[in-house]
Amino acid sequence: MEERKAVMASESSAVPGSPAWWADRPAAPAAGRRGRPPMNVDRIIDMALKLVDEVGVQALTLRMLADALDSGTATLYRHFAGKDELLAYVVDRILGEVRVTPESVDGLSWREAVEIGAETFYDTLRRHPNALPLLVAQVPVGPNGLANRERILRLLNGFGFPVALAARAFTAIGHYVVGFAIQQHGPGSPGSGDESQLLDYYRALDPHTYPATAAAADDLTNVPLQEEFRFGLRLLLDGLEHARQSAGDTPA
Repeated sequence: MEERKAVMASESSAVPGSPAWWADRPAAPAAGRRGRPPMNVDRIIDMALKLVDEVGVQALTLRMLADALDSGTATLYRHFAGKDELLAYVVDRILGEVRVTPESVDGLSWREAVEIGAETFYDTLRRHPNALPLLVAQVPVGPNGLANRERILRLLNGFGFPVALAARAFTAIGHYVVGFAIQQHGPGSPGSGDESQLLDYYRALDPHTYPATAAAADDLTNVPLQEEFRFGLRLLLDGLEHARQSAGDTPA
């Protein structure tokens, strides 16, 4: 009995979005309709994401969300324990937008398939810049996060990546995409137009003190973000291909 109480206490105190928290709940809270008036859970999550896109994570309140739904906060609390719990589902909803079907990568090499997946993930994150800090707070292990992870790991395993290398490859690619998106598109990131100021700054540097920076001023500031993203991604994939071949040459 005491052990069960300890487990229940641990579950109740689990941080929303953490593995312990997700392990104790279904894919969606309170499936169906509950509350007075009844409210569809998917509609709540969709509206929460819409408001995060508009006002940001910090500015979002349950009162604001209830007003947008023409409802009351009591109805929201019948489905979610609080804002943090709701945001955990918002993150998983975003990951559900990363749709790469088996048909879209059928017949492609592992590099081509992973590149499509990474670019789809990046494009999804660019649509939700205000939500990017949420992906840094915790490892996304909700239903959609797990589905994406499983899909990519199986793909890599099928192309000869050993389990350990596939795991490291998945993590490295995910960190690259999320990190690039946060740095370039997250709250507080440089806005468009800053490149010209940076270019002027580099060009004004003393060429005797900073000869390499002065010479590379144009290339440091004029590369389109999508091209920069693909360049870094392909370098990463080059390294993973080398590691895959090396693993295949190593006796079991």
